[in-house]
Amino acid sequence: MTSPIVIGLISDTHGQVRASVHEALAGVSLILHAGDVCGDEVLDELALIAPVVAVAGNCDPPGDPRLVQRVERTIGGVTIHVSHGHELGVPTAERLLAVYDARVLVFGHTHRPLVHEAGARLVINPGAAGPRRFDIVPSVARLTIAAGEPSVELVALG
Repeated sequence: MTSPIVIGLISDTHGQVRASVHEALAGVSLILHAGDVCGDEVLDELALIAPVVAVAGNCDPPGDPRLVQRVERTIGGVTIHVSHGHELGVPTAERLLAVYDARVLVFGHTHRPLVHEAGARLVINPGAAGPRRFDIVPSVARLTIAAGEPSVELVALG
């Protein structure tokens, strides 16, 4: 039996990596950033924790070579899609489920943390990890894949 795979999910850093991100994502094997990175220094800081794959958000400069438009991966037998969500206008779980086929859909853009289960599928917004906006507590998420089954935990940042 293989060990569970733990993936860090982060979004909307907007140029800031809080010290608490290091603790919240300690031990993950990969970090998936769902856009609005806003600076190479963010990617460099996150890479101290684990390898990072990041998508471009609406606040990222066009053509940044370190950012892709979307991520489609199969990890531990689970298909994962990551995009910022702004490509859908106002992203909702229902819109993401209608457009993308992956079992786990990860997005950002709204800054609001969300875990939505639709049958065997999961839609996750880890929330905004960067500067606090509105009344939303900054957060990230930990996605665990064990025996081909995904589960997620939202983690508030201090």
